[in-house]
Amino acid sequence: MRLGRIHHAAIICSDYDRSRRFYVETLGLAVVREVHRRERDSYKLDLALPDGAQIELFSFPSPPPRPSYPEARGLRHLAFETPDLDEAVRDLEARGVIVEPVRVDEHTGKRFTFFADPDGLPLELYEA
Repeated sequence: MRLGRIHHAAIICSDYDRSRRFYVETLGLAVVREVHRRERDSYKLDLALPDGAQIELFSFPSPPPRPSYPEARGLRHLAFETPDLDEAVRDLEARGVIVEPVRVDEHTGKRFTFFADPDGLPLELYEA
């Protein structure tokens, strides 16, 4: 078996309109496709990153909350690469997003920080 890059990450949100605005307007991801699945009372929004990877944003009626932050079993966080961490932090903060202090990865020497989506999902910015 030969694996390539990650194709997509799926996120289930509690408030579709709020999360759609966050990922499209605040983070600037491009809408690929948006579908309302009436039989499931659910939206599915495909969003593209510049490298072709995608995020699938789902809404479902009454999804259970995330168990804890961030050390619950399962996916810990989603990380986005950025060429200029300081610029990305300034842009997020100008849009009202709270960003944690920048840290340095002790093993790689790379700088990174965390922020959260509207449901508290931990998102990371990692400087390339």
